[in-house]
Formats: sequence, structure tokens, C-alpha cells
Amino acid sequence: MYVIALKMLFGDWLKYLGLIVGIAFASLLICQQASIFLGLTLQTGSFIRDTSQGDLWVMDPQVRFSQDSQPLRDTIVQQTRGVAGVEWAVPLYQAFTRGQLADGTRITLLLVGLDDATLVGGPPLMEQGALADLRRDRGVLIDAAKAAQKLYMKRGGGREVQVGDHLSINDNDAVVVGSYRARDSFFWDPVIYTTYRRALQWAPRERNLLSFVLVKVKPGADLDQVRSTIERKTGLKALTNQEFIYLTANFILYATGILINFGMAVALGFIIGLIVAGQTLYNFTLDNLRHYGSLKAMGASNGMLARMVLLQALIVAVLGYGIGVGLASVMGLAASQLGLAFAMPWQIPALTAAAILLICMLASLLSLIPVFRLEPAVVFKG
Repeated sequence: MYVIALKMLFGDWLKYLGLIVGIAFASLLICQQASIFLGLTLQTGSFIRDTSQGDLWVMDPQVRFSQDSQPLRDTIVQQTRGVAGVEWAVPLYQAFTRGQLADGTRITLLLVGLDDATLVGGPPLMEQGALADLRRDRGVLIDAAKAAQKLYMKRGGGREVQVGDHLSINDNDAVVVGSYRARDSFFWDPVIYTTYRRALQWAPRERNLLSFVLVKVKPGADLDQVRSTIERKTGLKALTNQEFIYLTANFILYATGILINFGMAVALGFIIGLIVAGQTLYNFTLDNLRHYGSLKAMGASNGMLARMVLLQALIVAVLGYGIGVGLASVMGLAASQLGLAFAMPWQIPALTAAAILLICMLASLLSLIPVFRLEPAVVFKG
């Protein structure tokens, strides 16, 4: 009986291909949009991952995401260092500010100031120069990957900012002493590193300029106890790297509407797959009603006919899913080469497979209605 079901499926090539194309398109849309969504979500925490040498981030309770700097008192650093279980605590300055390239091009940049003594919090991978070069007079580091896009001098033939070039930060002269490679970020403004004291000198005048305190907990010390002590002594909030990443992603997703937009795209893929597969499989079943009627007349039960239809749907689901996810992977590979957000862990293909199976099962149940209602005698009339 199952061989007959396969012959019925492969016998009508037009509807067979229509089913596969519909399922493949639904798989592609669900898998691709979910992967882009996850890629964007991961990018929101890229700065935190690049600055993860510590265990805790001490910040103002009103901070909503990684680039949302709320100034703190400088005394917070010493207070934090005095907490039992803290191995070290260093200041970190971070704020958006104005800049100007040597040719006069104006830019907005994220200025990051690292602790002068330790340079903790610096970029993880240097492209040119060394992190210690920041101690040179007026030294800054630029992102090598974003230089061509965000630090591009249009005049004089046009070229990107390079090591040795000068630029102005809040009307202060800075010299590029090195470049680094960072993770792809959701935020588009270039990130420029310098020392903490120099960043305070270049920053607009305010009473408080400290952005965060990075804290390393001593080996063997209880992280939760150290955190609660810091929060009690300072009145501030202390988050782990993962908690800060989650806070940032949660704010960006809901504040920008990305979650809703990509959720609608995934839902659209599911609905399209259900409509295409349901309609095509339903029409396919109607065209073969006489065959099902003959099988019923020969004694085939409704359960057997249901298993035949489910087998047909399963074959289509497997082939369409494989083609759709394969295309999504190829497109994701191309997107990654272009620097676009895309991440496809095994959970996304697994969830896509579950969605496609659900689509095909629902479509099968819909197409089984006329089969179950069919009277075998109708086939032999006339």
C-alpha cells in the first residue's frame, strides 16, 4: 500500500514539484529570518563580549544597554576595590562624542577609555601595533574592519584612516597608533580606544565621567556574595557579562521593534507553507479520490489511507526542508562574508524541521477529510 502511495505521489510531477517548492520556500523563510534575528541579537552584546576580562560590571541602575552610559562618581572605584573578594576593579569610560578626520569629515564616535595602568577592557585582537601603544602621546586605536566605512576621508583622492594619521576628538588632536579587530556590532558608530585619563581630558566637562567599573572576583570567592556587597556599599547595580548581554539584547529588541518584525516574517513563512502545502495536497488528494475509493472498496481502512497520505506528506516535508535549509545556509554564508548579521546554531534547523512537520501534518489532516467522507460505491457509479 505504501508503494502505491509513492507511485501516486510521483505520478503527478506538477503537483509533486509544487509541494516541494512550497515547503522549501517556507523552510527558507523560517530558517533565514530566524538566523538573521539571532545574528542581530548576538551583535547587540558584541562590545560586552570584547570587554569580558572581568566578572562583573558595576553601573548606574538606570543603564538600559551597553552604550547607555550613566555617569558615576570616581570614588566608586575605590569603594569597589575595598569589597572583600574583589581581586581588582578598574574604571572604564564610554560615551558618544564628536570627531573630525584630517580632511574635515565630521563623524560621531564611541570613545572608550581604558585604565591607564592595566589597559583592562581593551580589544581582544590587535591588527596593527600593540595595546600598550595607547600610552604613547595622544594615542588611539581604531577598528580596522570599520575604517573603510566609518573612518573614510573623502577629500584628497579618498582613503580610509590608517595608523599614523591624525584626527580630532572634541577639538583635541589624536594620533592613530594601532588598529584592532572586533566582533561585528549592532551599533554602527566607530569605537575608538584610548586611556582613561586621556578620555576624561577629551570628554565634555561634567562633574561625573566614570561610566562603568570592571570587577574581577578572587578565585574561590562567592560571586553572588561579592555582587550583593558591592550593590549594598555603592547603591549601584552589578551585572555579570551574560546578564549585561541579556539586558542589552532585551532593550534593543523591544525598543526597536526588531523582535516583532522578524517574528512576523517567521510567522509569514509558516502561514505561506501551510497555505501552499495545504491547498496543493488537498487538490492532489481530490484528484486521486477515485484511487482511494477503489482501495476502500477493496477493504483498505481509513487508518491505512491516512498512513498513505501521511507518508506522502512526510516525503515532501523531508525534501522541501532539505532544499530550504540548504538554500538558507548558502545565503547565510554569503551574508557572513559581507559582514551581515547571520547565526544558525543547530536549534534553528531543528525548530524549522518541527515547524515544517507541523505544516505537513496539518495539511495532511485537511486533505484526509474528503478521503474519510468518501463512499466506495461512488467510484463505481456510471
